[in-house]
Amino acid sequence: MKNLTVVAAALIGAAATVAFAQTTPSSEGSTPAIATPDTQNPAAPVEGANSFTEAQAKERIEAAGYADVTGLKLDDKGVWQATAMKDGKSVSVALDYQGNVTAQ
Repeated sequence: MKNLTVVAAALIGAAATVAFAQTTPSSEGSTPAIATPDTQNPAAPVEGANSFTEAQAKERIEAAGYADVTGLKLDDKGVWQATAMKDGKSVSVALDYQGNVTAQ
């Protein structure tokens, strides 16, 4: 009976430890925890390790409504930079590692 009490106490203690280990999301974070393709980070373009290939970057920029994407280059901050046309105007555009496309 004593062993059963010790085991029960250990299980309750382990469960309580797991509950305390959970964290509360920070309202200060700028990187979304989940993919949010219909929203854009207000701090975009965000610096960081970019895994988009050149072809993927061009495709993302075109999908955002830009045409004639030229001069596409990955800068030292991990942001794809290019020149493109939108609404009949030539603009500088950027694509960050989060997928945010911004005109500069």
